[in-house]
Amino acid sequence: MTLADTLALALFAVTILSLMAGYPVAFTLAGSALFMGGIGWLLGVFDLSLLGAIPSRIFGVAMWNETLLAVPLFIFMGIMLQKSQIAEELLGAMGALFGNLRGGLGISVIVVGALLAASTGIVGAAVVTMGLMSLPTMLKKGYDPRLAAGSICAAGTLGQIIPPSIVLIILAEQVSNAYVAAQSLKGNWSPEPVSVGDLFAGALIPGLILVGLYILYQLVIAWLKPESSPAVPVEEASGPEGSLLPLLLRSLLPPVILIIAVLGSILLGIATPTEAASVGAIGAILLAALRQEGRGTWLLYAAGISVVALLLLANVTDLTGIVTEGVGLAAALAFLLLALIIVGLALALLRLYQMHILREVCQSTLEMSAMVFVILIGATIFSLVFRGLGGDDLVYRLLSDLPGGRFGALLVVMIVIFLLGFFLDFVEITFVVVPVIAPVLLLMDISPIWLGIMIAMNLQTSFLTPPFGFALFYLRGVAPPEVTTGVIYRGAIPFVFLQLVALGLLAAFPALATWLPAFLNGGT
Repeated sequence: MTLADTLALALFAVTILSLMAGYPVAFTLAGSALFMGGIGWLLGVFDLSLLGAIPSRIFGVAMWNETLLAVPLFIFMGIMLQKSQIAEELLGAMGALFGNLRGGLGISVIVVGALLAASTGIVGAAVVTMGLMSLPTMLKKGYDPRLAAGSICAAGTLGQIIPPSIVLIILAEQVSNAYVAAQSLKGNWSPEPVSVGDLFAGALIPGLILVGLYILYQLVIAWLKPESSPAVPVEEASGPEGSLLPLLLRSLLPPVILIIAVLGSILLGIATPTEAASVGAIGAILLAALRQEGRGTWLLYAAGISVVALLLLANVTDLTGIVTEGVGLAAALAFLLLALIIVGLALALLRLYQMHILREVCQSTLEMSAMVFVILIGATIFSLVFRGLGGDDLVYRLLSDLPGGRFGALLVVMIVIFLLGFFLDFVEITFVVVPVIAPVLLLMDISPIWLGIMIAMNLQTSFLTPPFGFALFYLRGVAPPEVTTGVIYRGAIPFVFLQLVALGLLAAFPALATWLPAFLNGGT
């Protein structure tokens, strides 16, 4: 092993140790890289002129990337939906629907978690909301505190694998760059790109399988230990007889329509992820405004219907083509729909501003988006120095020499990511580990979509694994005193094993991740 190889490993070790010590991610990535790069320069194994590429890399990766515009838009959508109290209505409706079954409240939490994942994708908001709303009820009705806590934490983490997911957007960018680099080394200078839509489509079936495993676990526990998850009378939740259906429609229709508009437009190729994210942001604004009393509510409904109608119109008609008689009529209809959207959106924003919601949502969106992009800049500097020290060649040699070929290399990488999840969160692992190992694995003819979903599902465990699982801390912050940290930890462990089972199924059957993207792209 050369001196440069030693410094590359030292860079990785220093970064991991600094992150575990609690230093800010972005500054740790950039600071460790510059520090080790300086040492490498003093020892004559690193060329400082490589640092001259940092401005162009930042501009190209963080500023001139339309795909990453979807990140703040989806963050805005999630935070706005959190303020619209959609989770509270969903929990009430699902509790009324499943409560009379043993394990029904646990199933309700999982279903609501899946719906929130497909509409908001923010783990913290989902865990805190369900912790505040469901945990006291589950404990009062006699649920085992470990089962209740584990169910809420696990359901909240579904936002990491069920699209639209911030993790999948960031991972798509990293995997796509790694795939292009790997293909160029093979002499293929025009590879098929890996898009965010591909990863969204690839994650859909594994995500639903994970939801099914969670629900199956609730049913098995209810059968084996009836006292741990008793049935709950639903008269109070459902209200007067015959009112359950309106309750379900009122709580389910808005998020389902929003999910179809956002996710459906991406998967069907109607809109890019960034365009679909903007649709989701508009839909979230309208839904939040509908929860506030005021005049002109019909305009909000008209604007929401117009958004869906405009998406359908854009799919069946080329509004940018040459204006013929048919296209002219379509263009006139499009202008009318756009006018209704603008008026409805203006009314919604006014309502939210008057209720002091808009400012809070915008501030939270700004803080979270700034965190992601500053980390991205730090990761860019880290990657540049790591490669300048020959770290990518070192990783390739290490993984290539493992027994078992590409299966052995993939197994080792998955184990490393899983173990890192005990101490680091998904952002740190995505920006530190994935750019290092993904190009090497993709050189071994591994499907980039399958690899991306494998990593995403593995990263999901980082939210549940003690001692630093973020979902565990989110729930600890809102749980009553009798639900101790130890109870939450023990409750989360079975769901970690369920995630590993889903990961094993995905590893054994790659088509679970690759079939739907191929089908939507015209394959078989």
